[in-house]
Amino acid sequence: MNERTRSPIKDKPLRLPGRGLQEERQQLWDDKLEPALLLALVFFLMALLEWWRAWREMPPSPWIFTVVAIAFAGFAAYRFHKYRPRMRTLRQGMDGELAVGQYLERMREQGYQVFHDVVADNFNIDHVLIGPAGVFTIETKTWSKPVKGDARVVYDGEQVLVNGREPERDVRVQALSQGRWLSRLLEESTGRRLAVQPVVVFPGWFVEAAPGTQRDVWFMEPKGLPAFLARQRSQPAPEDMKLAAFHLSRYVRVRARQDS
Repeated sequence: MNERTRSPIKDKPLRLPGRGLQEERQQLWDDKLEPALLLALVFFLMALLEWWRAWREMPPSPWIFTVVAIAFAGFAAYRFHKYRPRMRTLRQGMDGELAVGQYLERMREQGYQVFHDVVADNFNIDHVLIGPAGVFTIETKTWSKPVKGDARVVYDGEQVLVNGREPERDVRVQALSQGRWLSRLLEESTGRRLAVQPVVVFPGWFVEAAPGTQRDVWFMEPKGLPAFLARQRSQPAPEDMKLAAFHLSRYVRVRARQDS
């Protein structure tokens, strides 16, 4: 009996941590690396075929295909050399977001809702935490550490220094932008103005923040987050947090359908 069927799953699952980086990494492979590798493979096979024909004393010469194969092999090697660092960086970022995401999943036991890789306007929010202490955007910075010596992130209230150097991108501005975007989204969807606290975490780094600087943006190692949440004096209304989690979940699912 042939009947049309459909999936029993009505909505797509929520995105996993690191999904945006995974997609970027896959696109990099599909667009830049795989075509070069396939071209090199094809022309090497053609060269082998011509060498076989030459060995069998057949008229065609293999030299033309050999030269072409070598040229495309060089092109493929160039592509791999050029994009391998970016592939490695994306992989490291994915691992960091997965590790932080798995750590945040434990917060569900404390009444928090966790959302990973929330797609916004031309950027992604790595994680969003909604629960008893409020609403939090969490940006993960999985930066490479020196093999030896100090690995320290210092925040003085305005500037972030990584082992004494300022990163290329202003992390504080990025985190504030994420918080403002989520605040506007929740206000538009719920009709209530909810405070959103931006957080930046640095897995594996020692984070040193000057006293009084952890206000507009929190900077910390991921394991320090529960202590910060526990110290929050202002407790938002539970019904507001449930409403925020519901509307963000709906937004994520609608966005997933639009992007599919």
